[in-house]
Amino acid sequence: MESPANKLRSLLEDEKILLVPGCYDALSAKLIERAEFKAAFMSGFAVSGSLLALPDTGLISYAELVAQGQNICSAVSIPVCGDGDTGFGNAINVQRTVKGYARAGFASVMIEDQEHPKRCGHTRGKQVVSREEAFMRIQAAVDTRNTEDDILIIARTDARATHGLEEALVRCQRFAEIGADIIFLEAPETVEEMEIFCRETRGYPMANMLEGGRTPILSPEILQKIGYKLAAYPLVLMNASIQALQAALQQLNQGNMPDNCISFEEVRSVVGFEEYHQKEQQYKEIPK
Repeated sequence: MESPANKLRSLLEDEKILLVPGCYDALSAKLIERAEFKAAFMSGFAVSGSLLALPDTGLISYAELVAQGQNICSAVSIPVCGDGDTGFGNAINVQRTVKGYARAGFASVMIEDQEHPKRCGHTRGKQVVSREEAFMRIQAAVDTRNTEDDILIIARTDARATHGLEEALVRCQRFAEIGADIIFLEAPETVEEMEIFCRETRGYPMANMLEGGRTPILSPEILQKIGYKLAAYPLVLMNASIQALQAALQQLNQGNMPDNCISFEEVRSVVGFEEYHQKEQQYKEIPK
């Protein structure tokens, strides 16, 4: 059976940009697969928000993220990219994070250069570590990939907001030289900055399409033309689910059954009742 990492490698070799919606639990990942997307991204922001109802400010732990990731990866056959935050400590912690994510079933893990506690890259107050520590994290991740577990490394820098574009590009270029597979410059603020990043960085460039964030929202066609190989949409599903839940609760609070609900039959289909019954029947028919 082809590994999740190799599935993702094959998709990245395709000429067409890879669109990667963000998931936060097994159900949202399954819906992504049912909608015929070829990959998913477990967003740390979305998991923190959905699992703990807390902001993405370093409050969620490694154990909580990797456990949620295992549930997500077990629910789908498409490759899933995982948010590994800062790697949760020094080089040894980074290596443990990469190993844990690989064994949970992830195709890739993202390691970033923020200080702990980290926070969403499009919010205020974030800080980045020194170049040396940033490079150490990515080196530790790449070494683990090369010697122990097959998983792609997404190297992310948040230095654009704290030190400017030039410093962010230096970090991206070095991440690629170290051997990271996917390079992620977080929160470029103009189309020109996005073009410079794709032009001056090796590896597979990753875009983050966050509605209301600092980066311009561009169509997949334009992102591909600029040079991006994959585009993540980390909060689309969580935003849509919050809106739907609030509308349903408002109607229920008024004494009405919500009118934005799918049928019970469709709910049963989504969570897999039909497949369960088929397997159940298969084992009932085993000769005695």
